[in-house]
Amino acid sequence: MGIFAIIVSMILVNNYVFAQFLGICPFLGVSKKLDSAVGMGGAVIFVMMLATAVTWPIQQILDQFNIGFLQTVVFILVIAALVQLIEMMLKKYIPSLYQSLGVYLPLITTNCAVLGVCIANIDKGYGFIQSIANSFGAAVGFTIALILFAGIRSTKLVNEEGVPKAFRGVPLVLVSSAIMAIAFMGFSGMFS
Repeated sequence: MGIFAIIVSMILVNNYVFAQFLGICPFLGVSKKLDSAVGMGGAVIFVMMLATAVTWPIQQILDQFNIGFLQTVVFILVIAALVQLIEMMLKKYIPSLYQSLGVYLPLITTNCAVLGVCIANIDKGYGFIQSIANSFGAAVGFTIALILFAGIRSTKLVNEEGVPKAFRGVPLVLVSSAIMAIAFMGFSGMFS
């Protein structure tokens, strides 16, 4: 599969939020405000690409010494260190974004989409450039999902006006995200 096809398929067809249901916690938590969604998306793009650039060579070393079973533990440690680095940089250079992301910034460490893309790159047998393209597409798809959902949640439709009491709050958010996932299913079959 070519680089362009990998990127587009990860954004539309294999979107980590809508097709693979990875990264749901920050998706639901940070999508209340558009500026927070954009900031989180940027941080996730940076972390996913950097994590892939670091974990792919580490996997080659693990395979060389026949200790590939340590993959998950090593990848989690690398991702946690990268997120701490991002958090320190945002706190120092962009404090307003650091404040708006709040508790969700450290949650990038536990965002299964970041770990998932690193492991998927290895499982699919991608080379280094393909892995970077895959992680870029996954991160952009995650960011698009966040931004679209933040736009939907900021409208009056989702602000619970005229919504039955049983559907207010979390149920409305979950139903709205499910409808978006169904809409993204329309892209399936674009790439085989």
